[in-house]
Amino acid sequence: MRILFLCTGNSCRSQMAEGWARHLKGDVIDACSAGTVAKGLNPRAVEVMAEAGVDISGQTSKTVQTVMSLPFDYVVTVCAHAHETCPVFPGKVKVVHAGFDEAPELAKNAVSYEDALKHYRRVRDEIRDFIQKLPRVLTHP
Repeated sequence: MRILFLCTGNSCRSQMAEGWARHLKGDVIDACSAGTVAKGLNPRAVEVMAEAGVDISGQTSKTVQTVMSLPFDYVVTVCAHAHETCPVFPGKVKVVHAGFDEAPELAKNAVSYEDALKHYRRVRDEIRDFIQKLPRVLTHP
């Protein structure tokens, strides 16, 4: 099963989802991620994923246009903006929304680096919990 995780900037949430899918479900899911724009890989996302034993440092931030020609079974939008602006994909692609908070936005008002990481860790863990339910949650919502 090929799944695209789509977000606005392809820097944090969609990257975490791709990393978790490869780590937890690599035997049944071919995961990819992209954004409506490519903002680059978020270093804090890389850090908290590494804490959980998942290395996403080699993943790259890319736009949805670069993967439009790939045959996906599902597109999972992980933020409201991506869901609202999701392009039409060729074939019988099913679009599913699974929204998660934007850790970088929540971390902007953190009083310390450690407090900022708490937001990233919470979102990381919520995404992990979602990924653990794949592919069942997509085929039997």
